[in-house]
Amino acid sequence: MGVFTYLYDFRWAIASVALGTYLLQKLRAYYRLRAFKGPWSTGWSDLWHVWAILSLKSHLKYDEACRKYGKCCRVYNRSSHNWMLGLKFTVHVGPIARVGPNDLITASPELIMRINAVRSPYRRTGWFYQATRHRGDRDHVFSQMDEEKHMDLRQRMASGYSGKENVGLEKSIDVHIAEFVRLFRSSYLSTDALAKPVDFSKKVQYLTLDVISDISWGRPFGHLRADRDVDDIARSSEEGMWFFNIVLATGLHRLLHHPLVARHVGISIKDATGFGRLLRNARDIIRDRLQRDPANDKRSDMIGSFFRHGLSEDQILSETTLQMVAGADTTASVISVILLYLMTHPRVYAKLQSEIDDAFLKPNASSADGEVISDADARKLPYLQAVIKESMRIHCPVTNASPKRVPDGGDTVVIDGRSVFIPGGTNILYSVWTHRLDRAIFGDDAASFRPERWLLQEQEQDEEKLANMHRVHELGFSYGRYQCMGKFIATMEIGKAVFEVRQ
Repeated sequence: MGVFTYLYDFRWAIASVALGTYLLQKLRAYYRLRAFKGPWSTGWSDLWHVWAILSLKSHLKYDEACRKYGKCCRVYNRSSHNWMLGLKFTVHVGPIARVGPNDLITASPELIMRINAVRSPYRRTGWFYQATRHRGDRDHVFSQMDEEKHMDLRQRMASGYSGKENVGLEKSIDVHIAEFVRLFRSSYLSTDALAKPVDFSKKVQYLTLDVISDISWGRPFGHLRADRDVDDIARSSEEGMWFFNIVLATGLHRLLHHPLVARHVGISIKDATGFGRLLRNARDIIRDRLQRDPANDKRSDMIGSFFRHGLSEDQILSETTLQMVAGADTTASVISVILLYLMTHPRVYAKLQSEIDDAFLKPNASSADGEVISDADARKLPYLQAVIKESMRIHCPVTNASPKRVPDGGDTVVIDGRSVFIPGGTNILYSVWTHRLDRAIFGDDAASFRPERWLLQEQEQDEEKLANMHRVHELGFSYGRYQCMGKFIATMEIGKAVFEVRQ
């Protein structure tokens, strides 16, 4: 009892020391990033940032913080040493604001490219990326924190994503695009006598889930044929994203990923429906392939490519199930947004319809013989591509902040004409919404939907400005060593879907 009596007698002194230590830590955190402004509580508390994520509108709150507190010049120049290439270069930095004791948010495309460059010393931050694990004991390519392992995994997966070792990729997409169009024509065409309302976004989700499951495992879920959410995959995907948001904001992944906790509350392959059912189906498919030909799988699909490049059964399971959420949801969002803007902008609709009609009249056009338009032909239609880019610009499907950690030595940027040092260990987040509505990049009508801005021959702008617009558009798929591996698949699917639906 002597120790407890002693502690009790000095309880106020101990409490004072603890409080003083806590306040000193908060003061130190505030002082480190004092050069950056932000909402009043962000210098000493994460409450603003937590609420921004929980609100499901973090992209808008990040945008507001950048515009209100960034208070940076649009473009500043400074010659500095490039640790990436050993050359002299110019640093251009846009708005930077503070959104937490150790978190900054930027809307600068140049800074984002600097951070994500192949040789950049910036690294991923654990609080964001590790929270994306859907299996607490296994990393996938997005959650992997070890940069060498991350790059090695990307290199081994690249051929499966690019189509080099997945020769049936485009044909698989065509099958489901045709099913998608057939579903509407057979079941949802309204007449003068009967109106047939339809949740278009739900059907688009069925399309993207069937596509990604087919090209990943060689077995589509069959949502389009059944015209329903088979095994509640779509519903569980939506609920999973909502749950992930809570876990990300609160940091609960540290608890939920612990084996003792995950065993009772985590995703289980024993689940009858939802993501657990998806994991079980995926595991059975992968094991069947391994057992039939473990040494040299000859099939030219994504699993076959992953096998040949040395991915283990667990790795293939983690990567292919990641695609179900990351690939299907974002692609479905883009297609839905494009159709929404087309339906609400008759002028654009008519112009795109005219281009599509003309495409049918061209000799040797893949769309003229009743087949789904080829990816090569779709990419040759300038107005179609302009509509896709404009829709993704004004309503970007991916708005996560993707924070990166400043290297231990820190980094120096230019804000309001003066050099500002960013201390090592600081997290820098990315405000996607801000630069995509930037008037300096996209013109005075940046808030308006106008696909013509992407067509040089119709604009009073120079090629350099248009090139900058395309560069910013590409950031929607991230950049450098973190660029989206499914970009080629997503853009192919989007172009085909919009062309075939609007014809």
